[in-house]
Amino acid sequence: MTDSIYQRLDEITARILAGGEMTSGEGRWMIRLDDALLPHLMAGADRIRRHFRGEEIEVCAIANVRSGNCSENCGFCAQSGHYQTRSPVYDYIPAQDLARQAKRAREWGASDFGVVSKGWGVRSEREREQLRRYFEAMEKDSDIGRCASLGVLDGETAHMLKEAGLENYHHNLEAAESYFDQVCTTHSYQENIDTIKNAVDAGLRVCAGGILGMGESLDQRIELAATLRKLGVESVPLNFLSPQEGTPFGDQAPMQPLEILKNIATFRYMLPRAEIRIAGGRQFLRDLQAMIFMAGASGVMIGDYLTTQGRQVEDDLRMLADLNLKVRGDTQQRRAAVRRELVSA
Repeated sequence: MTDSIYQRLDEITARILAGGEMTSGEGRWMIRLDDALLPHLMAGADRIRRHFRGEEIEVCAIANVRSGNCSENCGFCAQSGHYQTRSPVYDYIPAQDLARQAKRAREWGASDFGVVSKGWGVRSEREREQLRRYFEAMEKDSDIGRCASLGVLDGETAHMLKEAGLENYHHNLEAAESYFDQVCTTHSYQENIDTIKNAVDAGLRVCAGGILGMGESLDQRIELAATLRKLGVESVPLNFLSPQEGTPFGDQAPMQPLEILKNIATFRYMLPRAEIRIAGGRQFLRDLQAMIFMAGASGVMIGDYLTTQGRQVEDDLRMLADLNLKVRGDTQQRRAAVRRELVSA
């Protein structure tokens, strides 16, 4: 029986490496494989990652520029004004503070830096002007890629952001369409889809993924992956629910390490050409964090997240150095400096 499973995995792997696809039915089978088969599954996912994404790892970071009392009711988010949480509340941070954070992220090796703001979307001229100041300050102080996550986006605003200097737009689908009404009701799934299409039409690179572990079924995780594939999303951040006290998902049990690795590998099979970037909830892997790349991940977010602390950046840089993985866009001089810093730490 095990030999036939190995054979089926190898056949799917060979098909994808030859330019084919895995079906959603095969994805639903794969995501249910026994943990004992995980090493073989990860070996295939690693081959696919190396074939389509190469040996380099893309690193990004974000800044939460405006926090708390959000009008959206996303059930996972401590920033929502619909729930009683301990999320910090503040208005836009100064542009020079954002530029300083972006410059530091570039020194760490990040290729992109995300401006993340609460809310449904960009609604006022005040918001537009603030974003222009942010992008101008980032462009002036470093060559880091300018990314933003600002909620739902219409076509006019997408073009305005592009003209203001934005390069990448991030907007997660969060979950499969069949589960989305359990996650959020203040905007629709179609608005998510339209946001991605509007960003693409404006000439922005799109980053869109979701959060796993919110109570959705395994089939719905494959549904999410299939939707992202249909939309042709280039960069897919995978998050794993970090339950926040006071939110509807606050009592949800975190995903276990082997389950997380199996899901990463399955998403790599479903999305062989995409940048699969591991973001929030990575801490639940505990001692297995370095295995995300062997499971098919080709990118990682470093630093802090929105309302939760991330891993120490020095630890992430040491992990990449120990794995002999090159950060995309790195120079030999910067890598040498990082290694010297790690040795002396």
